[in-house]
Amino acid sequence: MTPFLLGITGGIGSGKSCVGRLLASYCLVPLIDIDQCCRRLLDLDQPGWHALRSVFGRTFFQRDGSVDRVALRRHIFGDAGIRRQVDCLLHPLAREALRTEVGRQHVRLVLAEIPLLYEAGWRDEVDEVLVVYARRGARCCRIMQRDGVTRREAAQAIAAQMSLEEKAARAELMIDNSGRWIESRDRVVSLGNELSQRFWG
Repeated sequence: MTPFLLGITGGIGSGKSCVGRLLASYCLVPLIDIDQCCRRLLDLDQPGWHALRSVFGRTFFQRDGSVDRVALRRHIFGDAGIRRQVDCLLHPLAREALRTEVGRQHVRLVLAEIPLLYEAGWRDEVDEVLVVYARRGARCCRIMQRDGVTRREAAQAIAAQMSLEEKAARAELMIDNSGRWIESRDRVVSLGNELSQRFWG
């Protein structure tokens, strides 16, 4: 049995991870986190590590050989050329990891958090898309608090991605996470009930 794969996406600071974790917990289904897959790919001597080393040499590496993730992140959000290069290196590896992980599941529904689902051209990898939406101001504040960056850096990170309005227009499902979490939580629970009814009656 091939699981139904619901892709969860949004934008940086929209709260897609919180929504994804709650929805998976409520529906008792697996959640695959593509960001975690990419982080593992960049661990020492892993495929992404080798790919980055082959293209950039020692540029984004620390003395112990590990990837300098802070420097890499800063350059990705500040330089579109570097971002495209890194994406071309990591996206095929992450895509294969997603397919492998989905193939291991023997359930009716699987969730996958894929931040760059549309930007990376992964729409065909999932059956439906849930976009987690939040207003730009709320996203900036969350990024600044979470990552300890300036408003300018937060704005750069947001600008590097497709607009949430465009993503929401393309998606089958949408949750607005602009306001208080208690309101968003109620929306997630409501969606969880809909999915439970749909897949398990």
